[in-house]
Amino acid sequence: MSGRTPPRPAKSDPYRDTRRLTPRDRLLLSWLAEHYLLSTGQVAKALFPSGRSARLRLTLLHRIHAVERFVDSEQADSTQYLYALGPLGLVVNRDAYHDPDNPLAKPPRSNRDRTDRIVGSNKLRHLLGANQFFIDLYAHTRANPQARLDRWWSEQHATSAYGGAGVRPDGHGIWTVGDSSVGFFLEHDRGTEPLGRVLAKLPAYERLNQFGPTYPVLLWVPNPGRERNLLNALAGVPTAMPVATAVHGGDPAGPIWRLSSDPDRTRRLHELPSDHGPYAATNPNRFTRLDEPAAGLTPHLNL
Repeated sequence: MSGRTPPRPAKSDPYRDTRRLTPRDRLLLSWLAEHYLLSTGQVAKALFPSGRSARLRLTLLHRIHAVERFVDSEQADSTQYLYALGPLGLVVNRDAYHDPDNPLAKPPRSNRDRTDRIVGSNKLRHLLGANQFFIDLYAHTRANPQARLDRWWSEQHATSAYGGAGVRPDGHGIWTVGDSSVGFFLEHDRGTEPLGRVLAKLPAYERLNQFGPTYPVLLWVPNPGRERNLLNALAGVPTAMPVATAVHGGDPAGPIWRLSSDPDRTRRLHELPSDHGPYAATNPNRFTRLDEPAAGLTPHLNL
């Protein structure tokens, strides 16, 4: 009688398919852990040479349960899915955020519960819009090697870091071109709130300026009329934090930003005023490197 231990059934091994994950796959899964969901088009734009290659890889990731997918009901294109973490994705990203509507909610009972929360979220379109801003920045770096997206934090991540001042941005990033590095807070505006409610968010950033970095607040608005109204409301109002506006649809890295203090001139994102604060002066490695897991980003992947 043989004393050899029989092999474990393959289905009982939750890590069985992790060997099939490429560095690019792991980067995508880390984004879904941090930012809840991305569309087929967003994944393709940021990480793949074509929409077809993105769809093929996403299909494989779905088959091995690395991602969940559901049809984007607001898109006529039947190939457009929205993707969230699947069971395998959660295995390799155990610290994923779970509920976009209620950060303090109890952890989900299952991966399906987490996906249901995302699909049913009142913030779903808002999340996609905010994520598109950063996807566009990341895609910009693929054709511009001097540019880097050094940080991409979700609302929950940024709130955990800066929420003591009452700041709850839709996203926070650090954008570098050459030797110029700009931190920023994104307020993704869909035109659904009164202007007064948008402007009421600014005092929290003023409080943050008293002890933290001085980063521009980016008001990313849906149309030129909305931008004009915001700039008129801010005219002559001094702000400790720079405030800049631009309209959806343009390259967010490009010369589209208007400072409320100087609205007649447009600037590129890396030209906006920014001060990383007193901590930066004593810490030359003040930013997490792209190849460190905490950044949520990696160097460009030529895959």
